Amino acid sequence: MDVFTGRIHEIGEIETVGANSIGIRAAKSAGRVVPGGSVNVAGVCVTAERVEDDLISASISDETRRRTTFDEMAAPGRRVNVETPLAVGDPLDGHLVQGHVDGVGKVVRVDDEPGVGRRLWIRPPERFIGRIAAKGSVAVDGVSLTVAEIVKDRFSVALIPSTLAGTTLAALAVGERVNIESDVVGRLAAAGAASAGANVARAVAALGWAGHLSGRAGVEKVVRQLAAGGAVMVWDPEREVEGDVIFAGANLGPAAFTFLLTEVYGYPCVPCAPDVLERLEIGALAGKGDRQGTAFHTPVDLASNTGTGVSAAERAATVRQLANPGARPADFASPGHVIPIAARPGLLRERAGHTESTVALCVAAGLAPVGVCCEVMKRDGAMAGAADLEASALRWGLPLVDIDDLRTWL
Repeated sequence: MDVFTGRIHEIGEIETVGANSIGIRAAKSAGRVVPGGSVNVAGVCVTAERVEDDLISASISDETRRRTTFDEMAAPGRRVNVETPLAVGDPLDGHLVQGHVDGVGKVVRVDDEPGVGRRLWIRPPERFIGRIAAKGSVAVDGVSLTVAEIVKDRFSVALIPSTLAGTTLAALAVGERVNIESDVVGRLAAAGAASAGANVARAVAALGWAGHLSGRAGVEKVVRQLAAGGAVMVWDPEREVEGDVIFAGANLGPAAFTFLLTEVYGYPCVPCAPDVLERLEIGALAGKGDRQGTAFHTPVDLASNTGTGVSAAERAATVRQLANPGARPADFASPGHVIPIAARPGLLRERAGHTESTVALCVAAGLAPVGVCCEVMKRDGAMAGAADLEASALRWGLPLVDIDDLRTWL
């Protein structure tokens, strides 16, 4: 997982700006970053595509531009806070953030306090106020700070002399916009896990694998997790604006299906390579499908099931047989309770959907091109957003990756 502490390594300078890229001159950080790795720039986690001497070139997605201040910040000569990810053995001097911005706030007041420093008042999006607490932690343009006060629609932070000297926050003026992110552990607590102590222990234990991953290294970890029989999470910020939990179908057990039904809450489906469904004579359903062009096929049950086919054990057995290269059409009865979906033949090169992501990940893991995907839905019935997915990934111990990274590296 890409984890940062909000302890800025250096102030970098933007040197080049492209349509979907940015070049940052940052000598100290460049020595700690490799292509495909991550770096936090002004509170935003980006993927380093190239590292040449002290210049870090990173890609910037449309989603990042929409959710952050990058559009107004990305200008040659602009100074930015830069931090590289926390590594094993590094001191945890700040707090835990991921560089996945919760919202953009506006500076509404700046008060100089002689001999003490400076106080900033920031008005965040309304939904953000409930995620922070007085004396709790918040990241502002990537800098770890303590919330001093919360008054109605705004909060204040105190900037001590060392923060003013070592970050770009000293240059902030009334009316400027800043990237803000709440603490990872605080998000876990807000998500309603059993206890704060359990949340902290679970988050710390999961740091090596769970949470948002990016770049080639992140995709490789996700593939290894799937190959080992674990679940992964894939976030689609562009088409569906949803995240899915994915399992490979070859070794799917009842406990995995139970987890999808009782924790993930979405609609479990079974993405398959199109030749699998053709070989098993499982036809497409009539109609054009949903707005995303999902190719639903005839629901099936394993013919040898002795129950109704609804139980987690029976549905898992059906999925395993769909993934069995020796399966025959006679092994299945229809209609049933397991819903196959056909992936596009070109997988992610043809369509950037969860269906294609599932099959592409299974193939990359050396497994049969059949898996299970299920949308993450909150307990109130609403679909989980980006911050909810990050908290769930940590709580469940799952790696989370963006579809764009899968398209780039698979």
